[in-house]
Amino acid sequence: MSISKISSTYARLAAASAALLAPVVAFAQDAATTAAPAAAAAPVPDKGDTAFMFISTLLVLFMILPGLALFYGGLVRAKNMLSVLMQCTMVAAVLMLIWVIYGYSFAFGGSESAYWGGTAKMFLAGVTKDSTAATFSEGVVIPEFIFAMFQMTFAAITPALIVGAFAERIKFSAVVLFCALWATFVYFPIAHMVWDANGLLFKMGALDFAGGTVVHINAGVAGLIGAIMVGKRTGFGKDMMAPHSMTLTMVGASMLWFGWFGFNAGSNLEASGGAMLATVNTFVATAAAVVSWAVVETLTRGKASMLGGASGMVAGLVAITPAAGIVGPMGAIIMGLIVSPLCYFFVSVVKNKFGYDDTADVFGVHGIGGMFGAVATGIFASASLGGIGYAEGVTMGGQVMTQITAIATTIVWCGVGSAILYKIVDVIVGLRVPVEAEREGLDLATHGEAAYHS
Repeated sequence: MSISKISSTYARLAAASAALLAPVVAFAQDAATTAAPAAAAAPVPDKGDTAFMFISTLLVLFMILPGLALFYGGLVRAKNMLSVLMQCTMVAAVLMLIWVIYGYSFAFGGSESAYWGGTAKMFLAGVTKDSTAATFSEGVVIPEFIFAMFQMTFAAITPALIVGAFAERIKFSAVVLFCALWATFVYFPIAHMVWDANGLLFKMGALDFAGGTVVHINAGVAGLIGAIMVGKRTGFGKDMMAPHSMTLTMVGASMLWFGWFGFNAGSNLEASGGAMLATVNTFVATAAAVVSWAVVETLTRGKASMLGGASGMVAGLVAITPAAGIVGPMGAIIMGLIVSPLCYFFVSVVKNKFGYDDTADVFGVHGIGGMFGAVATGIFASASLGGIGYAEGVTMGGQVMTQITAIATTIVWCGVGSAILYKIVDVIVGLRVPVEAEREGLDLATHGEAAYHS
């Protein structure tokens, strides 16, 4: 066969093969064209937002340990210093474990229920290094792992806040058991109601940027119920019960302010202008509250105390929490100026009038500050007052009524639930240590060690 005939034969074979393969190639090209937009549409987490949320999560952890622990530790007597440190440490550790086992699912499990998130994400089922969580901006996502861990630190610090209300006289086992039960039946449902898209209060339009209802009102009400049900400290009103170290309390309060930038700015879920607005507000509202508390003390007592300065610092932080990314800086300053006199009144007048023993003024500062902050958020969210504005068709009056509804719902849910859980814990392990142990101090009686040695 000649070379020309061979070439002609191969040409005919190639043409026939091309004709046979043409439909397959066309199908593959169509499939690729169809798949390309889908692949392009899948959002990819931004590395900057991811790093921002990582840092914010660590800042909230810093608020708990050592911030909150030192703040409360300085406020108690020296013989109970380590007991408060250990309670904060253990509550945080237990809540971290509960969160990944079922807490994340109960709060953000994807259920359509208005009250809880369901069981779909128990044991972090379906949460992988590739799964993502949405932010407030359309199409912007972060890794679901970091969203879950950020929310975990909120779940860890909230029950730890309650510890300050009944410090110096409660059993260590009772603290841990109560906080575990309280998170399960009070915190997780409230977090779902306020922050999940299917939640009862979220659908009502309640505004809570970083936890005014979920964290502070929740903890404040549970603290008040606890202070009443656990009872007063032995010798309350007779013995000297002044804070043993205002130095440590000031250090702890400063750590709280530092970590609170993760708390508030991180609640924006992305490193954008909203996070920076929350940052500015966290600065100025807190500063205004410190000044305001000092002025009130000077006018009423003749002297501005460091305890007052630390209390004002926390009160300002509490008040701005629900409003951090919603109100303008001038509105934040006004909120800071108003919250301190309110909290001061409850701490110095109302508590003495009713005689309950709230050791670290959890209700007077977190509860009252949180309630004021939630209502003020509805007011100062107005664009005419420098805020970001309301949803379409919502008026200031309507928003304030929604805020009040959210506050009332939280108070009732938390108040009733907490009272039941305290009673259950009292039946199981007992709430109070013996009088002898209380007089000796919980450091030695419960933990067998002392914070200080002569």
